[in-house]
Amino acid sequence: MQTARGHENDSLMIGRFQPFHNGHLEVIRKISKLSENLTIGIGSAQYSHTVSNPFTAGERYRMISNSLKDSGIDNASIVPIEDLNRYSVWVSHVISMSPPFSVVYSNNPLTRRLFLEAGYEIKASPLYNRSEYSGTEVRRRMMVGEDWRPLVPKAVADVIDDIDGIGRIRGLKDD
Repeated sequence: MQTARGHENDSLMIGRFQPFHNGHLEVIRKISKLSENLTIGIGSAQYSHTVSNPFTAGERYRMISNSLKDSGIDNASIVPIEDLNRYSVWVSHVISMSPPFSVVYSNNPLTRRLFLEAGYEIKASPLYNRSEYSGTEVRRRMMVGEDWRPLVPKAVADVIDDIDGIGRIRGLKDD
């Protein structure tokens, strides 16, 4: 059914994707099967070149786009979303940056609360092996020289290699 916000199963998922990893890809696989159209919001899009947020929005876009293409996921769009730090207008900001959606997938309590108050259907993002797959763990392994490649799609490793992401992360460790 079409609503003013989009089809009842048009969905939004927001993450920082620093970097995009296999856990993200598996969650997107599951949500994309439940959604007619899935919007993937690259949160905190304005941040880069820090220990917690080493990659730019454009680099994260490439990581996600190339991974989706390699995985045959073709019902997703990607939108960079900057933080506003004004929660009363954040949902309106996200809406203005995104294709229509009716369902929000998130496990973040603040995101869930803000979209719930705005009248959106909220669903928990299905977690996939969270103990192994996390951006923090991928970045930690990169920083100390441990094998991080098994945690990310090949397309992500290719982008990180292309931009010397390891050099960037190691250069930021003292900041």
